[in-house]
Amino acid sequence: MVTPVTSLGRSGLYDWFVQRASAVILLAYFLFVGWTLVCGVDYEAWDALFSQTWMRVFSLLALVSLCAHAWVGLWAVFTDYLTERMLGAAGNALRLLAEAVSAIIMFTYFVWGIQILWGL
Repeated sequence: MVTPVTSLGRSGLYDWFVQRASAVILLAYFLFVGWTLVCGVDYEAWDALFSQTWMRVFSLLALVSLCAHAWVGLWAVFTDYLTERMLGAAGNALRLLAEAVSAIIMFTYFVWGIQILWGL
């Protein structure tokens, strides 16, 4: 069995598990943040919440989960639709370009999220 270099996991089962686990983490994070907003929060309470270490770690975990979730999803779409069979000789090159651009964008957002969370 050949595992593509751009695949996040070692197998389809591992990618499936990453996708599901990251979805559960993102669901928990957005439910918590949504509930906090619905309950009514002013700027001081919001600032106090995000200045706590556990919330920053939870937010960082959600950010990592978002990147992993997006990568597995985009990789699946790219490998399904950007192929030589569908696009001719340039299909694989176009897929690798799309993956590289997506990786650069996700890395940029990840670093930016760390700067926002930890004030670096």
